[in-house]
Amino acid sequence: MFVLPSIFFVVLFAYVPMYGVQLAFKDFDFTKGLTGGKFVGWMYFQKFFNDPLFVEIIVNTFRISMWTLVMGFIAPIVLALLINQIGSSKIKGFVQTITYMPHFISTVVMVSILQIFLSPGTGLLGRFFGKTSLMGDANAFTPIYWISEVWQHAGWNCIIYLAALSSVDLALYEAARIDGAGRLQLIRYVDIPTIMPTVGVLLILNMGSVLGVGFEKIWLMQNTLNIGASEVIATYTYRIGILDNEFSYSTAIGLFNAIVNFVFLVVANAIAKRASNTSIF
Repeated sequence: MFVLPSIFFVVLFAYVPMYGVQLAFKDFDFTKGLTGGKFVGWMYFQKFFNDPLFVEIIVNTFRISMWTLVMGFIAPIVLALLINQIGSSKIKGFVQTITYMPHFISTVVMVSILQIFLSPGTGLLGRFFGKTSLMGDANAFTPIYWISEVWQHAGWNCIIYLAALSSVDLALYEAARIDGAGRLQLIRYVDIPTIMPTVGVLLILNMGSVLGVGFEKIWLMQNTLNIGASEVIATYTYRIGILDNEFSYSTAIGLFNAIVNFVFLVVANAIAKRASNTSIF
């Protein structure tokens, strides 16, 4: 009974919308609805593959996603291991609270903070770079994006690792200390092996969003100066579908993105299952 609301939510917002996938293979017509329209097969997929911006969009999406995935995956693990070494429960609680708080900042507020801090005239960090506008620098876009992502979400994402570390039998620590193990040895031989199953599962799940870079933050950070490095699949789909009203074309792009992410997920799961017997299916 307790899982019924979750099942209903998933079916309503994840499975029911799949009915619209057929738009990717049809020339959508408002007057004929979803089931109407001329069947065009793979035309919109070919259009996307032949688009002059195709390579740029894929490269931008992959670059931003991989930096965010790698750094955003490592940071919570390191943070959890460090927090776990704090002996005082009060200090540990304080540190956890401080690191969790940025997660609750909305995307709009987060981008506003970046603009204020990186402003070349008044920004605390922007002043160090003189008249250079970092928000308008294409080369700086990716570092700004993933660094801000790590800062905002590392604390929240480390919760699951802290939960795994809390299950460690204290007798293991005592036995290791008796054998002369220091803090680094405890982390290496006790803590890390404990969280490895969790790391494996989360890594597999994260691989399912390799090309799934979020829309909101990039759209808010994007401008005419950095668009060459910031145009990703999500923002391009929005431009095509919402701004240009090419719903069939945007659906085809979205379906392509979903298929690629699914392939990454399956491959990552197969590799993890063979390497460490860890898998999600």
